[in-house]
Amino acid sequence: EIESLIQQGKLDAEIVFVSKYFHVDYAQIEKNLRPVVERAVRRFPGRVILVYGDLCLGMDNEMKRLADEYDITKIDALNCIDCQLGGKGKSLEADPQHDLIFLTPGMTGFFNHMKEFMRKEGLDETSLKQLFQGLRGIVILDTLGDSDRLKADVEKLNSGLQILETREIGTEPVNTVIQEAIEKNRKREGDSC
Repeated sequence: EIESLIQQGKLDAEIVFVSKYFHVDYAQIEKNLRPVVERAVRRFPGRVILVYGDLCLGMDNEMKRLADEYDITKIDALNCIDCQLGGKGKSLEADPQHDLIFLTPGMTGFFNHMKEFMRKEGLDETSLKQLFQGLRGIVILDTLGDSDRLKADVEKLNSGLQILETREIGTEPVNTVIQEAIEKNRKREGDSC
């Protein structure tokens, strides 16, 4: 989504990614994120925006503490899905019962990768489907305007869950969350001068 915003000319930024495949292990995220943040802070002092959710390092404000430690601005979102819905806890409004799984292009790729990894570890299809027990179904969030391909990718996951709906949300909610963080950072940097 961020790359799309840059290509569309809606976001003027240099981006650095940390692999989405670390998201199953908070320690791996932190281990790989810290050096990236340190380099970014040296290259772009006062202009680094951390596009990670509050919960991406744990449930106890670890990501906020990391942002504070490096004196950088973090987006106002709980996780990537919340960011894609517009941040500020909108994912909680969209799923108050916590019984849905939201899948986007990135999340679908992540789950396909995780599925292959788990197979290599000896887990079968039944074990994989147990990961999704207790969920009511899947909501596809089409951020890039390719809902047919995305739906086909979700069906390949063979999660045992029904696709309940597809929401064509585009990239504007992500753009809004990032632009708000940029503005917050500008005000903060202006206040410190």
